[in-house]
Amino acid sequence: MTDRQKVLRKGKKIVAKAVAYLILIFAALVILIPFYVILITSLKESHALATHIPFIWFPKFSELSFRAYGNLFTSYPVIETGKSMVLTGIQNTFIIVIPNTIVGMISSSVSAYAFAKLRFRWKGPMFAALLFTMMIPGIVMLIPSYIIYDYFYLTDTYFPLMVPAMFGSAACVFFLRQFFAGVPDEILDAAKLDGVGYVGIYWRIMLPLSVPALLAQAILGFVAGYNDYLAPLIYIVTERKYTLQIALQFFSGGNLKDLPTVMAGAVVAIIPTVLIYVFAQKYFVEGIAVTGLKG
Repeated sequence: MTDRQKVLRKGKKIVAKAVAYLILIFAALVILIPFYVILITSLKESHALATHIPFIWFPKFSELSFRAYGNLFTSYPVIETGKSMVLTGIQNTFIIVIPNTIVGMISSSVSAYAFAKLRFRWKGPMFAALLFTMMIPGIVMLIPSYIIYDYFYLTDTYFPLMVPAMFGSAACVFFLRQFFAGVPDEILDAAKLDGVGYVGIYWRIMLPLSVPALLAQAILGFVAGYNDYLAPLIYIVTERKYTLQIALQFFSGGNLKDLPTVMAGAVVAIIPTVLIYVFAQKYFVEGIAVTGLKG
């Protein structure tokens, strides 16, 4: 290869890398710009939004304030308790989502362990039936589920939002089964020779080895439950039982057209999921990668 060919080849690599970086930067901006708009809007006064058209991307510091955040936590209290609707929504959301995530992960991991490592009759058809449930849109079951819960006077309670989720999810079982299937059978056989039973193998071997995969699925489950809007909207009627997503919708509906307050609520709603991802990013990425390689 001549020097000229080497220079041309190196130039092509540089151009290709530059194009790749430009595409990635553009994709990042597409994702980040809406968050920037939300943040800046939450720090503006309502009259500033009304008088500045088009949107001011870099407002002066004197035009910014935290009034919307104060208004978010002090105005629009829950009628029954007098407490802030947003704080009540955050509390109710965590009451629902945290137990769902913990118990649901235990249920899903036990099922995944059984499908991956245990031998029992009809295991294949049962797993196929489980996967088939992933193909059914959730909206199809919404009306029948509501009729059943209403018949047993369970609407306007947290029962429909919590109990079904505690039995785990088919997607989580599928991904964890892929991980468990990659654990060498020799390890389990050695544990059986030492007198360890099925429960001991699950608790002492499978769970410690699957921490990254469990955390990755737990994060996905937590975010899904945290952002759930439809189910609380359908089942919850009383204001003091509203979740955060329903409480935020209250601010943007009716006569409450304070856009900075609405955006402040969006910022507050984003914070928990961002913090979880920042602190668990290592385990999340590792869990997704390892789960995809296993099986």
